[in-house]
Amino acid sequence: MANRSYLYATDTMPTDQENPQAIRCVSEHNWSIPLAHKLLVGRGTTIVPSMIWNPRIGIAADYAGGAALLGDLLRAVGRGLEDDSDFARCVERTTAHLEKQRARYFVLEAGEMVSLSGGDPEAGVGRLVADDIPAAVAQAEAAIAGRNDAWLASLRSDWEDHFASFYGDALYFSFPG
Repeated sequence: MANRSYLYATDTMPTDQENPQAIRCVSEHNWSIPLAHKLLVGRGTTIVPSMIWNPRIGIAADYAGGAALLGDLLRAVGRGLEDDSDFARCVERTTAHLEKQRARYFVLEAGEMVSLSGGDPEAGVGRLVADDIPAAVAQAEAAIAGRNDAWLASLRSDWEDHFASFYGDALYFSFPG
């Protein structure tokens, strides 16, 4: 079994008592938490109860803000990949799926990934929220503003690892709807 990060869309945040009523599948990525997932939960980020596991290791954020941030970065990356039809298809599929699954919040479930280190999963999610996600957002904002060309070049050379996640209506962990 591959370890994955999972991204969902909801209109309410999970609570200690219950999961949101409607949980829409957005994306999953094998063996890492890709840059796209970090950016999608990069606006209004907060730790919430997991919808899958017992510890408080879910990460919720503003859907519209995260989707706009990722869209802006994909446009900036794309300015150097105009002739790459695979990148163009990836962007088209991603943006279409994000529009289709639109909700009030993203919820990132990164429990499998933070557990790989063998440490405390809650501490791992705390580091994601306090350090990794804000650092990714700062890099993206600088690149969008034209102040991070070297980072943009590195994204262009390895865009699949950062943006080519599986986007679908059903993920390995899906919820009855």
